[in-house]
Amino acid sequence: MAASAPQNARRPTAAELEAATHKILPDVLRADLRVVFCGINPSLYSAATGHHFARPGNRFWPALWRSGFTPRLLTPAEGAHLPDFGCGLTNVVARATARADEITRDEIRRGGDLLAQKLQRLRPRVVAFLGLGAYRTAFAAPDAAVGPQRPIGATAVWALPNPSGLNAHYQLDDFARLFGDLRRAAEDAHR
Repeated sequence: MAASAPQNARRPTAAELEAATHKILPDVLRADLRVVFCGINPSLYSAATGHHFARPGNRFWPALWRSGFTPRLLTPAEGAHLPDFGCGLTNVVARATARADEITRDEIRRGGDLLAQKLQRLRPRVVAFLGLGAYRTAFAAPDAAVGPQRPIGATAVWALPNPSGLNAHYQLDDFARLFGDLRRAAEDAHR
């Protein structure tokens, strides 16, 4: 499989990154999606560009493609098209920060409550949390491991590692395999 989509043309400036602090990145959602991917919170880079998982080195988009969720490698700028493939994007905490550790445990718990309400309203088949620690905090599941979790209402739940380039414990092949497991589980749940 050859990549067919170009990378973002221009990187945000230092001033644009600073101005993105606490900015809210809109969800990419609609009712009845197959899988909603839920990040921890937007990075300043993503908030500055207006696109989820936009930082170069983030493995989200390549893993999505290599696992079969999309027919080609999408750029972050094409994220608004994810619902066309049955997928959506949201975050546990909406505000952008330079580092995930700038978010408090209370914010993560409140974000989990708001997310549960969103899931009840939109009823996706599966929600996939991309950050095990945030999932554990948001849903009081300290022993959660990668893979399926307790459902939230009618929505199946998966916890996956954070695809950030900073997460050296997992490589792109690992993410593609884990995303592929998720894709097959979501398809099986539909049958």
